[in-house]
Amino acid sequence: MPIEILMPAVAPSMTEGNIVRWAKKPGDTVRQGEILLELETDKAVVEVEAQHDGVLGAILVPEGTNGVKVDTVIALLAAKGEDPASLAAAAGAPKAAAPAASPTAGAAASPAARAQVPAAPGTGGRIFASPLARRIATDLNVDLARVSGSGPNGRVLKADVEAASRAGAAAPAVAPVIAPVPAPAPGGPAYEDIPHSNTRRVIAQRLSDAKRSVPHFYLTIDCDVDALLSARKQANEMIEGLKLSVNDLVIKAVAMALRKVPAANAAWTENAIRRFRDVDVAVAVAAPSGLITPVVRNADAKSLRQISAEMKELAARARAGRLRPDEYQGGGFTISNLGMYGIREFAAIINPPQACILAVGASEQRPVVRDGALAAATMMTCTLSVDHRAVDGALGAEFLAAFRKLIESPVALSI
Repeated sequence: MPIEILMPAVAPSMTEGNIVRWAKKPGDTVRQGEILLELETDKAVVEVEAQHDGVLGAILVPEGTNGVKVDTVIALLAAKGEDPASLAAAAGAPKAAAPAASPTAGAAASPAARAQVPAAPGTGGRIFASPLARRIATDLNVDLARVSGSGPNGRVLKADVEAASRAGAAAPAVAPVIAPVPAPAPGGPAYEDIPHSNTRRVIAQRLSDAKRSVPHFYLTIDCDVDALLSARKQANEMIEGLKLSVNDLVIKAVAMALRKVPAANAAWTENAIRRFRDVDVAVAVAAPSGLITPVVRNADAKSLRQISAEMKELAARARAGRLRPDEYQGGGFTISNLGMYGIREFAAIINPPQACILAVGASEQRPVVRDGALAAATMMTCTLSVDHRAVDGALGAEFLAAFRKLIESPVALSI
């Protein structure tokens, strides 16, 4: 009997996913532990390892397919003694497509040459591409309109974009041979519909649910960060290889404030208020597919150097869609920092089931009054969004007071 390969649930909340790439093709030997395929979940692209030895007999769901339900049979693995070819025939699996014909000579086109041809003639200008292909196209500066898709219905896949990038560098003189694309009809739509990625859909659902069902209230404070910025500058100059960001210091201050005010490190459930023993701080990162929140575990017990190095690595892999589920799930508190964009002040939407999210604005020079005289200081506005069911106003204010004290006395962050 063949071994059925099912669509795996690589995260507890996963109900469906996209098949980005098959690492094996029918007829290939498969060893347990080898990478078999890549899946796109609502948060990241995940490599899936084979669970059995055998020969891949048939791929039932091709790469580029979106919305594949968990536990769907996506491939068949021939066990010892079975004929892999018979599995493909019995399952009615499509055979590998023949190489595309050259538009000029009828010869088989290489991926590089195929990548020179626009992908979506006759589709009204809409480009069909997987979310991963779109991200890679942005990174490699590849125009998706000039990429021929090898996926179902001409869908552009990761391999097509990479081939187009190589072709652009190695053979820029090859001109596309295509029919001209007609200009939009007068009065036609002057826009492009970008299909939702799984990440965007989940973000939209979670934020809508949070704003409708969570009773938010907001507390705002101004922090004097002159001492913080001075300490950061000295640390970066004195310690070779260290490059602390303001966000690294904010993470540490939040973590230590949560240890001082543990009741704010909480989540709402229907039967109880859940208070976390560990201080795991999630940090919002803007990725091409949408917002994702990698988690710095036990942040209160880590040094600033450790937090800085870990956050840089997590953010880089978040933007590349390469986080493991355990790296972005959980956390008892979230930080969202838009200060690098010059945003002075904002209020973030809570990330359920967490009870709090801290919105951090830009550090900027402002006039302040000290000892009855006008002076200048570098101030940073922070707004705490709070779920009133789990954390009340006095408790939220207590947390912010502890946070501000740490931010304004940064020597405590290094102890």
